[in-house]
Amino acid sequence: MPVTKSAGSPQVATTVKLDLVSSPESTKKVQSQDPSVVNGNSSESSKTTKGITGFQTLVHLVKGNMGTGILGLPLAVKNAGILMGPLSLLVMGLIACHCMHILVRCAQRFCHRLNKPFMDYGDTVMHGLEASPNVWLQNHAHWGRYIVSFFLIVTQLGFCCVYIVFLADNLKQVVEAVNGTTFSCHNNETVVPMPTMDSRLYMLTFLPVLGLLVFIRNLRVLTIFSLLANISMLVSLIIIAQYIIQGIPDPSQLPMVASWKTYPLFFGTAIFSFESIGVVLPLENKMKDAHRFPTILSLGMSIITTLYIAIGALGYLRFGDDIKASITLNLPNCWLYQSVKLLYVVGILCTYALQFYVPAEIIIPFAVSQVSKRWALPLDLSIRIAMVCLTCMLAILIPRLDLVLSLVGSVSSSALALIIPPLLEMTTYYSEGMSPLTIIKDALISILGFVGFVVGTYQALDELIESGNTLPLSNSTMFFQ
Repeated sequence: MPVTKSAGSPQVATTVKLDLVSSPESTKKVQSQDPSVVNGNSSESSKTTKGITGFQTLVHLVKGNMGTGILGLPLAVKNAGILMGPLSLLVMGLIACHCMHILVRCAQRFCHRLNKPFMDYGDTVMHGLEASPNVWLQNHAHWGRYIVSFFLIVTQLGFCCVYIVFLADNLKQVVEAVNGTTFSCHNNETVVPMPTMDSRLYMLTFLPVLGLLVFIRNLRVLTIFSLLANISMLVSLIIIAQYIIQGIPDPSQLPMVASWKTYPLFFGTAIFSFESIGVVLPLENKMKDAHRFPTILSLGMSIITTLYIAIGALGYLRFGDDIKASITLNLPNCWLYQSVKLLYVVGILCTYALQFYVPAEIIIPFAVSQVSKRWALPLDLSIRIAMVCLTCMLAILIPRLDLVLSLVGSVSSSALALIIPPLLEMTTYYSEGMSPLTIIKDALISILGFVGFVVGTYQALDELIESGNTLPLSNSTMFFQ
């Protein structure tokens, strides 16, 4: 991103990869469209020669949120209530959009003040701390970049864990029901699953494939997988949407407001889905007319929020208390809808390598710089294998998709999307004078994010302990049509 240094610098390489991804599907959108971002070319020259249009920016922003998070929203609505869930999604969408505008506004201010063509998330936070009136924060401003880097690494590895659990759950269900799968999707029958191996063993079977995928270090090659993932997920989402709007039963039995004990799980899953704040600055940088970006951002987030509310509410209305951690696990036992699961498996496999790219490019250059060139490649490959095994091990330890979604959302997404941006606005503009209402607003948003971080993490861990590491119900291949 901001490149006042050579592209060969390890620090610049890390900076470039950092902000390309903050949402599950956002990496591939920016990287595949403009390789100059990764190569470290001046953003100013690229903006004048090959900037993207407003419509392309809107498409990137909307498609960047269409991943595994949206599939877990119906269960999230169940955890909040059929009325409280959609209303909470609306409020969270508005707050998330506002925080993105804050980040863009602060980045633009530092760009003008420091005469830089572009500012990434980490740089913006660092310069925000330098502009604060507190001397201690000024002296430790570099920790701002480290904190953002840490949360981005946690977020990306968390996405990879979510993907592994998702892959195992969906493939297990397809295999268990293969004998009863038909071409007719209108038979009212219950399919008894064929017993197969534990879902954790399915996770291990994906390990060799994932290990080979992460050996791909060329982003241009990864863009091929990006295109395949986009097509697979888009087709699957269309098929899912047309199914859930059919035959919605009487919703009068569904609770308007669920128990407060399950609401933190809703928060974690919802904020996981809205986590695309890290991609807004690269998109703004690549626009031909960057002055239109705030309008595009508001329009894109409005579309995303509307789609999230629709999928979450309709999915819960369609399946009620039987809704599973991923709505794909509720689809009928016919080949049309089984193909949706297989398409998503292919898409998620391809996306795993893209999400893995970011933490790898943050961690590996530093490690390789500590050894001689002779050991550089072996160390590079060893770290990649170790990181893949780590994500697989974490997925095995927490084999419940809903808990993984909530944990990742509560731990890292809440920090990047809700806690840091309001604090950044206060440190950036406080010395210039801020209205008391703006300070109160920023403080309330940060407190909301912090409470969600603490309570959401606690509730997810509590649910995990109570489950006693038993197999999740989402692994059961039972269909009721």
